Order: sequence, then structure tokens, then C-alpha cells
Amino acid sequence: MVSGQRDVTGADSGGKADLSRNQRLALRFIICGCALAVATWLVLAEPFIRPTNLPADMLPAAPQRCVGVFLVCMALWFTNLIPLAATGLLAIALLPLLEVLPKDEAFGLFGNSAFFFMLGVFLLAAAMISTGLSKRITLLALQRFDRSPTRLVVGVAVSASFLALWMPEHAVAAMMYPIVVEIVTALQLKRGSNYAKKLFLGLAWGSVIGGIGTFLGGARAPLALSLLHEAHPETRIGFLSWMAAAMPLVIVLTAIAVWMLSLRIPNDIEDIRAATRMLDERVQRLGPMSARERRLGVLNLLTIVAWIFLGHTVGLGVIAMVSAVMLFVLRVVNWNAVQGYVNWGVLIMYGGAVALGRAVTETRAMEWLFGHAIDPAMHVLLVVMIMAAAAIVLTEGISNSAAVAILLPIGYSVGDLTGVNPAMMTLAVTIPAGLAFMLPVGSPPNAISFSAGHYSIREVVQIGWPLSLCGLATLFVVIVLWWGPVLNVNAW
Repeated sequence: MVSGQRDVTGADSGGKADLSRNQRLALRFIICGCALAVATWLVLAEPFIRPTNLPADMLPAAPQRCVGVFLVCMALWFTNLIPLAATGLLAIALLPLLEVLPKDEAFGLFGNSAFFFMLGVFLLAAAMISTGLSKRITLLALQRFDRSPTRLVVGVAVSASFLALWMPEHAVAAMMYPIVVEIVTALQLKRGSNYAKKLFLGLAWGSVIGGIGTFLGGARAPLALSLLHEAHPETRIGFLSWMAAAMPLVIVLTAIAVWMLSLRIPNDIEDIRAATRMLDERVQRLGPMSARERRLGVLNLLTIVAWIFLGHTVGLGVIAMVSAVMLFVLRVVNWNAVQGYVNWGVLIMYGGAVALGRAVTETRAMEWLFGHAIDPAMHVLLVVMIMAAAAIVLTEGISNSAAVAILLPIGYSVGDLTGVNPAMMTLAVTIPAGLAFMLPVGSPPNAISFSAGHYSIREVVQIGWPLSLCGLATLFVVIVLWWGPVLNVNAW
């Protein structure tokens, strides 16, 4: 009888879950269907979007058709109805098909430098995981924070934040996740333990925050640089300049995240000696650093130095490719060991996003649309903060790279009308687009930590939304006190 009751309950709850999934799927179809209907009308209607200074060799209908393609891709990226990479391929196919861009230009943009920069970053990160160098760094770092429950949470968050400066944030979360699981197991924490919540949220938030600090933390920064180059080739942001702009946010938000974990989630454990013993044992088992780890450490250091000092002249992508080749020349790894770590889907999405960004720029379609909707006299800071707020909201629901692909072409058009410097717009959209603290779909670190099962979506939203507000407020202060008077971003 009891068993029957459980079956009925399970069926009911499963039915509700299925209904919810069906409703979400229906909403996605509705959004994409509406976008497709509007796009079809734009393609078939007589041209009414008529920007000035349209290139002589471009069809009068190209701007209007470009807006249609942009709407379809935006809806697909927003709903994730099909994979992000498939939408990128669709953009590359539609632009020449509708005669918005010549086919050689559209397909040629797929091989942009950002594609090869991120490919090199993925391979370097894969080598760190494959050789065990990343695990060694993580264990040695955590061993220095294992003297009290609070210090260990700080250690997890700070270590994740620091590592995400130098390798993709999803790789940091995936690398540290098993170690945090071992800590939770050693402490015999039950499902839903407050301390386990703090550890996994510290891992997720630290990875997310550190990921905005350099070009290496995520795919969005290289994508943004490619979009910037296509829209404003005269404007460049170097590795060191980006880092100088983002590091105050990284430092302040990491401190705020740790403080919020302490404030919002009370400790339910006082003794972590079991975790201390486990970490000590793991460090001892590592043994001395291998020759492969030493070669990789030197190569990574030289690569970062080259990105900082030679990135402008040689090119970030060229340096990344040379470093990737050296992984195999120095026998650090073999191809089969690292190819599975490369996020090919994100790389393919790049091509479509960059091609779409070029089309929006060349057709001046968005500039024409927003010229009829926005007051050019709007204050520059207000424009910047509206775009930053839109990025923070949007990135909670979709991939942060997709958020950048959607918002930056719009941002450049709005910036051209209101006088916002392209470098300022790039930073103000791309950096907050990486600050997803709540939903698992917002970023891979959130999804990885959520998979441990120690907190619900409702709990992480309740805990995380104040951190999102703090992120926006901190960005405002940094723009006013740091980007403007000190870095003079408007002159970049």
C-alpha cells in the first residue's frame, strides 16, 4: 500500500515536471515563431529601413534583411531552441543567401583571430588538467586555507577566482569540483548542509568573478574584441588594459561574495580537521613536479608575458597558436588527451556572431533603428549603465557569449548615436555579461556546482540576487572613479 502511494505521488510530480518542461518548450517556440514571422515580413517587404552612407555595392534591401537575420538569431540564442553553434552556422548561411554580405566575406569571417585565440586557450587549459598541474596548484592553494571553516570557504572562492584569471572559468569549476566533493565527503556533510552550500557557491561565484578579469576566463571577451574590431577597427583593447579595467571588480566582488556567503548562510560545522587531513594526504600523494608540468608551467608563463607585451603587435591569436603547437613540440600532451576539452560549439558560434556583427555594422541597420528611438542627448553614463544592466539580466537566462553577441552590436549602434566610446561600450557590456550568479543556465560554473545537489534554484536565486545588484553597483563606482578619471577609457 505504501509502495502504491509512492508510485502515485511520483507520477503526479513527474507529470507536473513534464507539463512545466512542455510549457517552457512551447514558450520557446512562440518566441522563435514570432521572430521568424517578423523576419520573413522584413525580408519580403519593400525596403523602408534606409540608412545614410550605405555602400554603393550593397542592395537597398540589405539593411532590412540584416535586421531580420539578427532577430531570428537573437531569438534562437535567447531560447537555446537549437544549439548555439547551430545558430552561428545559420547566421553564416543566411547572410549570403539573402545577399546581405558576399559569401566569401561571410564565410571568411569564420576564421577570425578570436576563434584561434580561444582554441589556443582551450588547449592550454586542457594541458593543465591533463598533466595534473592545475590540480597541484589547487591543492597547494587550499592547503593554506584549511585551518577553520570560514577560511576554507574563502580559500575555495579565492582559488577559483585566481585560477579563472588564467584559464577558462568552466575548466576551473570542472577541475576544482571533485576536490570540493572530496572535502564534503571527508566532513560527512549531508545533502543540503549549509556548509556544503557555501563551498559549492564559493566555487561557482569565485570562478565566475575571476573569469571577467582577463581574456582567458571565458569566451565572451575574445568574441567582444572581434566584434569591436569589425565595428571599430581603429579601437583596440590590449591584454593589460583589459586586466587593469577589470581587476578592481574582481577584487571587490570576490570579497563581497565571501562576505555574503558568511552573512546569508550560517555555518553548521565547527571542526574541519577531517578535510585538513584529506588535503594533506592528497598533497603528499602528488609527489615532486614532473618534467611535463615544469615545461608546461614555463610555457604558460611565457605565453601570458607575450600576450601582455606583444599582443598588440603580433596578435593574441598568433601567440595562442604558437603556444598550442609548442604543447606538442615539447611533448607536454598528445592530441587525443586534449581534444575532448575543446568547446567546439562555442568556437563555431563565434563565426556566426562575428559575421552577424559585421553585417550589422556595414548595413548601418541598427544605427538607423535606434536613431529613431533614442534621444542622442541622453547622458553617456546613463546609456552605459542601461547596457550593463541589460547584460547582467540577460546573462542569467542565456549563455554569456550569446548575451555579448546580442547586445554588443546594439551597443555600438547606440554608442555611435549618443557618443559612447566603443572601448567603454565593449567593457560595459562584456564584463557584466560574465556576472551570472543565480541560474545554472547562466554559466558553466553555476551548472557544475548546482549539479552537486546541495541547494535548489530557489535558494540560489534568493542568495544570489543581492550579489548581482552589488555587481552592478560596483561596476558603476568603477566606471566613475576608475575607468573615467584614471584609465581614461573614453580615449582608447
